[in-house]
Amino acid sequence: MKTVLFLVLFLFSGVFAFGQEPYSTTDKEAIKNFVLGNQAINDHEYDKAVAFLQKAIDNDAKFIEAHAMLGDIMQKQRNLKGAIVEFRKVIAINPEYSRLVYSKVADMEVSEAMYPEALAHLQKYLSIAGITEQGRAYAQKLVKDCIFAMEAIKHPITFKPINMGPNINTANDEYSPVSTADDKTIIYTRQIALNEDFYQSSKVNNDWQKSVYLSDRINTPNYNEGSESVSQDGKFLFFTGCNRPDGHGRCDIYVAQKKGEDWGKPFSLSPPVNTGGWESQPSISADGRTLFFVSNRKGGYGGYDIWKSTLTANGWGEPENLGPTVNTSYNEQSPFIHPDDSTLYFCSNGWPGMGGQDLFVSRLAKDGKWQAPKNLGYPINTNGDESGLSLTANGSFAFFSSNKLDGYGGFDIYTFELPVELRPHMVTYVKGFVSDAKTRQPLESAVEIIALDNNKAVYQDYSSVEKGDFLATIAAGKNYGLNISKPGYLFYSENFSLAGHTSSNPFNIIALLEPIEVGNKVILKNIFFDTNKYQLEAESKSELQKLLEFLALNPTVHIEISGHTDNVGNDELNQKLSENRAKSVYDYLLSGKVDPARLIYKGYGKSQPIAANDTDENRAKNRRTEFKITAK
Repeated sequence: MKTVLFLVLFLFSGVFAFGQEPYSTTDKEAIKNFVLGNQAINDHEYDKAVAFLQKAIDNDAKFIEAHAMLGDIMQKQRNLKGAIVEFRKVIAINPEYSRLVYSKVADMEVSEAMYPEALAHLQKYLSIAGITEQGRAYAQKLVKDCIFAMEAIKHPITFKPINMGPNINTANDEYSPVSTADDKTIIYTRQIALNEDFYQSSKVNNDWQKSVYLSDRINTPNYNEGSESVSQDGKFLFFTGCNRPDGHGRCDIYVAQKKGEDWGKPFSLSPPVNTGGWESQPSISADGRTLFFVSNRKGGYGGYDIWKSTLTANGWGEPENLGPTVNTSYNEQSPFIHPDDSTLYFCSNGWPGMGGQDLFVSRLAKDGKWQAPKNLGYPINTNGDESGLSLTANGSFAFFSSNKLDGYGGFDIYTFELPVELRPHMVTYVKGFVSDAKTRQPLESAVEIIALDNNKAVYQDYSSVEKGDFLATIAAGKNYGLNISKPGYLFYSENFSLAGHTSSNPFNIIALLEPIEVGNKVILKNIFFDTNKYQLEAESKSELQKLLEFLALNPTVHIEISGHTDNVGNDELNQKLSENRAKSVYDYLLSGKVDPARLIYKGYGKSQPIAANDTDENRAKNRRTEFKITAK
C-alpha cells in the first residue's frame, strides 16, 4: 500500500497534497481498480489507466483520488474539458481536499474560455493562506486574463479572415507569411512531414499565383528553415535555421541575399547575435539596420524575450533587450516590425489576454522607448494560441496562420483587414529603376533617401546589377530627398513631400543617369529657399553635401550653378533673386573648400522654363536650382 501511495504522489508532485490515509474510499473493488490504473500509468499506458480509473469511480462515485488522477491524465492527453469535469468533482466532494486544485482547474478553464468559472476558482485559491509566491503570481496573472477576456468578449472588433486559397494553402501546414513592400511577393513556411521549407508566391493581376519552392540554396532536406523576415525590396531573407553544422546554438539566425532570380548561400550571423542559446524569429526593419529577434539568452526577463541588434560599421552590435514595457517573465515571441519602424507586433502569454498566446502591438514613443502593448482584441485573439502576424506595407491588411478555421488542412494562411485603431503609421514606398541615359542599360548605383527635417538617412542601398531596380519604404509625415549616384555619372536628385500626406500610393521613379560630359546638368530638387528669399533652408544641407561629395570625387570637373524662377512678379526682381540663390549655393561650396576656379554662378530669372507657367505645379518646377558641367 505504501508503494502505491508513493506512485500517486510522484505522479501528482507539486499538484495535490493528499490528506487522506491512505484513501478516501473503503470500497475494495474501487481500490483495486485504482491500483491497476496507477500501474498502467507507470507503464505509460494512459488509455488503459483511464479505463481502470473510470471503473474505480463507478465503484465509488466519491473516490476523490480517482477523480484527481483521472483529471490529471486527461489534462496530459489534452482532454481539457474532461479534466475540468473531474477536478470540479474533486472540489464538489471535498472543497478543502487540495488548495492547488483550484489553480489547476482555473488554468484549464481559461484555456477553454470558461472565464467566469476560472475567476471564481482563482479567487478561492488566492484566499487560501500559505500558497507560494510563484503560485500567487501566476494566479494573479490568470485573474487579469479573465477580467480582460470577459470585457473583450463584450466589445468584439471587426474581424473577417479570408483564406488565401489553394495556390498558397495545401493539406500541409502553412504559416509565418511575410510580404514585400509592393505586395507582389509573399514568402512563407510549409511543413511536410517533419521538414520545414520556404515557399514563394507572386501576385499577378491581383491574384496570388501557384506557390513554388523557394531555393535549394536555402531549403535543406536535413534541417528546418522557418520564421523568416524579408527585406522590403525582397533582396534579403533573414530566417531561423536549427541544428545546422555551422550554427552556434540549437537555433540560429541566418541571412541570404538574392542573386538574380535565385538566392545566394545563406550564412549564420556571427556573435553577438547568435549564441549558444536559442535565437529565432527575426524581423528586419525597413532600413535594414535594426534586427529584432527572440532569444532565451541571459539578461532577459524570463522565458523568451524580444531583443534587437543594430548594424554598425563593424557588423551587428550587442543585442539590447526591449525592456519591461514589451517583455515579461513569461514568453514574448514572433516580433514583426512594421516598415514605419515604430510599430511592433508580437505575441505574448504574459500580458493580459484571452489565454494562451495573444497578439499585441506596441508603439515607439518620441523618447525612443516602447510603450505598453495593446491587445489586438477579440476575436482576433481567442483562448487558443495566436502568433505569426505580419502586415502589408500600407498597414491595411494583416497575414496570419490558423488551424481553427475552415481551410485546406492543418494550418492555413489567412488575410484580414486590420481595424484602423490597430494600424501602424502610414507608409508608402519608392520603387525605382536606374539606367544609363544614353544606352538605357541598368546600372548598379548607390541609392540614398534622406529625411530632410534632420538630414538623416532612412534608406541606403544599391540598385540591383541585373535590373537596376530598388525599393524603399518611407513613412508619411515627413519630407524626403532622394539621391542616386554612381562613379562616372552625374547624380540624380528627387524630392518627396509626405508632410500631411494621406495616400499610400507609391512613387515610381525612372532615374536616367547622365554621364559626366560638358553641357549635362542636374536639377537640385532638394535645395530650398523661402518665398522671395535667397537664404538656404536647413533642409538643403544633405543635397549640398552630396554636391560637395560629387566635386571631391571628380576633382577636374568645373560647374556652373544656375538659379531660375517662374514668370510671376517683376522680371528684374526675379532675375536678381535667381542670381542671389545661385550665389548662396556657390558660397556654400566655397565654405566646403572647393576651389573657386572650378565654380561659376548665374541667375536666369524666368528665361529658361522647363514647364509651361500655367499651373502652380508647373511654376514650382520652373523655380529651381541646377548645376551644369562646364569642363571635365
